[in-house]
Amino acid sequence: MCNAMIIDSKDNVAVAIEPISQGDTVTYLCDGVEQTLTARNDITIYHKLAIRDIGCGEPVVKYGEHTGFATCDIQTGEHVHVHNVEGRRENPEEKE
Repeated sequence: MCNAMIIDSKDNVAVAIEPISQGDTVTYLCDGVEQTLTARNDITIYHKLAIRDIGCGEPVVKYGEHTGFATCDIQTGEHVHVHNVEGRRENPEEKE
């Protein structure tokens, strides 16, 4: 049974749909194919985890959209949150 989800095949993170403990197998569907990986950290429900290695400075992609940029190298299965992602606007001229 799936314990994480992605929306778009461009995503490089999955969202935990239940609490996940370090060492647990994470299961999600990508384009109808079940994928698995091992969680490197405890992941709070609704938080993100890397489904592949993400290099420092690389965009974090969730739901097919950039949600921020990695502030360090992030390994597959690692928790992705404010400690390793910086939010930046794609267009700095854009107003809130």
